[in-house]
Amino acid sequence: MAETRSDGPAPAPGGPSPQRAPRQREELIELALQRLPAKGRVAARWLRQPTARWARIPMGVLLVAGSAFALLPVFGVWMLPVGLLLLAEDLPPLRRLSYRLLRWVERRRPHWLGLAPPPKG
Repeated sequence: MAETRSDGPAPAPGGPSPQRAPRQREELIELALQRLPAKGRVAARWLRQPTARWARIPMGVLLVAGSAFALLPVFGVWMLPVGLLLLAEDLPPLRRLSYRLLRWVERRRPHWLGLAPPPKG
């Protein structure tokens, strides 16, 4: 008779196990943060701390709202993904969406995370 393991739910086809997903999301975010300038990296890490929720949520909302003014010089489309990533720290549906987006970037645009592209062949 075959042994069965009960380490929790089975992994989804083509995806990491439910226990691995949060850790892998953190690893992908850390790779993205490494690409920022030093001051931006410090600010992003501070904003991701649980104690910075009071600043993270309003800043995320303002960035998403500001992206509507992309035609103006200082505002831009860049504000939308940054605002959504900030809000994803506190909203589970956005957290799942951001993880899927980070996985897409990892597969399709690995150089955005400082990774070597997969070999072609």
